[in-house]
Amino acid sequence: MSGRRDLWGGRFAAGPAEVLRRFNDSWSFDRALLAEDVQGSIAWAEELGRCGVLTAPETRKIVKGLREVKVAWDAGEGRDADAEDVHSYVEGELAKRIGPLAGKLHTGRSRNDQVATDLRLWLRSSFDAFHAAVLELAEALAERGAAEAATPMPGYTHLKRAEPVTFGHWSLAYAEMLLRDAGRIRAARKRANECPLGSGALSGTPLGVDRERLARSLGFDRATSNSLDGVSDRDAAAEYLFAASLHFAHLSRMAEDLIFFTSDEAGFAELPDALSTGSSRMPQKKNPDLLELVRGHAGRTLGELTGFLALLKGLPLAYDKDLQLDKEPLFRTRAVLDAALPALTALVKGLRLKPERMAAAASDDRLLATELADALARRGVPFREAHEIVGRRFALAEETGEGLAELPLGEGVTKADLASVDLGKALARRGAVGGTSPKRVAQAAKRAATRIAGERESAASTAAGRRKS
Repeated sequence: MSGRRDLWGGRFAAGPAEVLRRFNDSWSFDRALLAEDVQGSIAWAEELGRCGVLTAPETRKIVKGLREVKVAWDAGEGRDADAEDVHSYVEGELAKRIGPLAGKLHTGRSRNDQVATDLRLWLRSSFDAFHAAVLELAEALAERGAAEAATPMPGYTHLKRAEPVTFGHWSLAYAEMLLRDAGRIRAARKRANECPLGSGALSGTPLGVDRERLARSLGFDRATSNSLDGVSDRDAAAEYLFAASLHFAHLSRMAEDLIFFTSDEAGFAELPDALSTGSSRMPQKKNPDLLELVRGHAGRTLGELTGFLALLKGLPLAYDKDLQLDKEPLFRTRAVLDAALPALTALVKGLRLKPERMAAAASDDRLLATELADALARRGVPFREAHEIVGRRFALAEETGEGLAELPLGEGVTKADLASVDLGKALARRGAVGGTSPKRVAQAAKRAATRIAGERESAASTAAGRRKS
């Protein structure tokens, strides 16, 4: 117990048992919030000074001491400390520097509104980092979309060759998903940007603090409206985990596509050497470990969200110790995002395509049969009838080993109809909005780049407003 400073205990005849401490303490993980705890504490001390609870010299001394605690922590001190949680550690370190005055910092404040504020501050920066990383990957995909707007490849449904598309069109499909993710992250961050500090334990602080001013001093848009909700609300954490789960679902789909594209069977692309691994037994292997881990982490991230919602679902108002378990899923998820997104962005940029093989696969009759049916329909043959005619012709081609265009004319199929069985013509015809014609894909890539820039501008505007406040 030496050196330990708990923030409670006056009504207890003895300190906590070692078995309780091992189970109850959160210092091992919530110390990740030390910077936010110091930031919130400085804002609280300054507000206590404004409303007359602290004198100006007391405020300056506390603020100076808190900043010294942060500097010492950044220098590596305190990693082996014995503390119940980050709040008791910070207050204990402050007391070492300024003595009993440190005890005044907690006036009118509870660990309940303190940790809720710490978490909002951490989430705000985490949303910002998440948003920026998603846009980096979206930009890499948009750039590939522009560069490969006319690079044909097979499109698939049910993992069966369906109709030709371009690699640029494929890239922009995932850019669209990521742009939705970015908008979702930005909206969640906006909802999260309100300040619980001043809610007290549950009923509000008894002090005459200006909570709106306090909120602005920390860069929040507003103060929370209800003290019961303020200390117990973890919606922002849930939204972070949801946004991460859905984002990882998108990444997992992309990873699965790329694993297939770079397989020996497809051979449409090759992974960069620096972003793939080898086998300890088979010297020829080049494994997509990065992509497989992305796919695996998608499942784990979904589990983090599900577990978190299960944690919240039965809690009565206001604060309950269960909420101590809210942090580790967030910390783990951010750590995975911070590692996965830059690596995946580098992979997308460094992916080496094999356009000849892609074009050959896209020219397969399986992908061009619809073109022949559409040619008949353009001449007035009902599409259902055209579908039947081409289906029979395709079956015959499969049986004889000939191509759709090589079989003799018959069943009303003309030479002009057979001329439509052409990869370039098939792609060019898909010129409607959202289609895969090279011209349309090039336009879509430009629009995607504009939207990415707009997302960045919105984030920068929000950050500038926060600095101004």
